[in-house]
Formats: sequence, C-alpha cells, structure tokens
Amino acid sequence: MSISCKCAAGAARALKTSAAPRFTHRSIASYSTNSIAPTRTIAPGRTTCSREAQNAYFKAGKATARSAGQTRSFTQSASRSKLKTIDQIRARNKGGPFNLTAAILFVAAGAGLWAYFTYEKERMARKRIADQTKGMGKPKVGGPFQLIDQDGRPFSSDGMLGKYSLVYFGFTHCPDICPDELDKMALMYDKVTEQCGKVLLPLMITCDPARDTPKVLKDYLAEFHPDFIGLTGEYDKIKDTCKAYRVYFSTPSSVKPGEDYLVDHSIYFYLMDPEGDFVEAIGRNFTADQAAKVIADHIKDWEKPLKKETRWQ
Repeated sequence: MSISCKCAAGAARALKTSAAPRFTHRSIASYSTNSIAPTRTIAPGRTTCSREAQNAYFKAGKATARSAGQTRSFTQSASRSKLKTIDQIRARNKGGPFNLTAAILFVAAGAGLWAYFTYEKERMARKRIADQTKGMGKPKVGGPFQLIDQDGRPFSSDGMLGKYSLVYFGFTHCPDICPDELDKMALMYDKVTEQCGKVLLPLMITCDPARDTPKVLKDYLAEFHPDFIGLTGEYDKIKDTCKAYRVYFSTPSSVKPGEDYLVDHSIYFYLMDPEGDFVEAIGRNFTADQAAKVIADHIKDWEKPLKKETRWQ
C-alpha cells in the first residue's frame, strides 16, 4: 500500500472515532536559499498525504452535517412549501403564538389595566378635591353650631361626627326649587344607603327660622323621606351657621306680620366627612345618580383609623 493510501485510511479512522473532527491547518513555508538560513523542503509523499487527509476531513464533515439535518429538526411543523390545502395551513398555524386564546388574554389584560388606572385616576382626583378644602389659607366651610331638630331636641355639630353628612339649606315655603332638590336628596340618600349602608346623615337647615318651627319642619320633611333631619333655631344662630357654611341668604326687610315672602339662598348640597371637614359641594347640575356616585366614592375612599362598624350605625 502506498504512503498516500495509508494516510487517507488513518484520517478516515480518526474521523469515525471523533464526535466533532477537527483539522488544524498548517501552512507550509519554504525558505529561500541564502547564506544565513538553510533551505527547508518537504518530501512529495508527505505533501500528498496532507492534501488527501484534508479532502477526507471535508467529505466526512459534509456527511455529518447531512446526517444531523436528517435526525434533528428545529421545528415540528411542515415547511410552507409542502403545505397544499387550507386545512393544512390552518393546522400548522393553530399552535402558533398568535391564536384566539392569546388574543382573548391580551384584550382581557388590557381591559383590566385600563379599568385599574381609570379607577386610580378618579380616586386621586377625589382625594385632591378633599385635600384642597383642608389646605392652609383656604376658607373653611362648616363649623360648630347649636340648633334644634324637628322634635325640639338640641342638635349640635358634634352629632355629625362619625358619619358622612349631607347638608342642605332651604325653607319650607319655597314653591319649586327646594321641593325639587329635596326629592333629589331623597334619591341620593337611598342610592348611597343601598351601596354603603346607613353611613350618611341627611340634614336640612332652614333659612327662615321665623316660620319654620320644629313642627313645621317635621311635617314638611316627612313628605320627602322619613330619615331626613330638619334643624331650626334662633335667627342669629341660623345666620352664624349659614355664615360658617358660606351660604348666602336674605329675607325681605319690609315684611308685615302674616305676609307671605320668599327667601333667596344658595342652592348646594354640602358633603362633610366623619371628622366634620368639608369634602365637596354638589350643585344643581348633578343628577341624583351622579351625586350619589360622588358621595359613595368619597365614602369608599375613607381610610382613616375610624371604627366604622361601631361608629357608623
């Protein structure tokens, strides 16, 4: 057997036993003859052996690559060139990352995030409104008072502590506005009670104490809601209470005894928190549903250390 055949056979045996054959490329340099370095030559037989070993290596590498391509696949789906029908294409794409289940989950997650951030935005807006009324240098709405309820019993601002209070100023001889607002107040109260329980105290303070006695208030408010509380008192005490709540009211100066008259006054519902602080004023532009939502949201936002289960009864 020639030297070249022996080299080729040895290279083939080495490739069979090696999992990842390697071949180190060697450069064959020839040095020119000069006076300093001797000439370096390589025998012709060894050169032929090296070339044949190199060719055997590349052939074995290609065979290994073809074998690996047949035994290992990077995907279990058929290639697009082999798909012939619509059913085959649908079957191939059925298990992909973009399907109906993934779309539903994506939409649900997006809707959940949108709802959460919307709620947080509204809650922070309500908190900002409530905190603005307690800032330094701002006019305070509300304050202490001593009046009489519709049963003739003393009622002070301390009776409002521990619950949210909805305070309205009006008078029983009002022909249209006060009845409409009290009807709306009854709807607001029922809606809030349905959502949050009996945590809201509905109060009406008269702006006409000369005619609105405790008995008159009791008969009048019974037509709107049995839980309404009417408050009256001496003129000076009513005036001080209206001033504390920033309520404008005026009665005609030249009224004869027994003569009917109207009282001009502010038309707002004043929402007070369980500590007696002003929260928000609700005007006529609010519907009963809108106003009830505002009140219920403020009640749900209440997080201060109060024993609600014992104080809100």
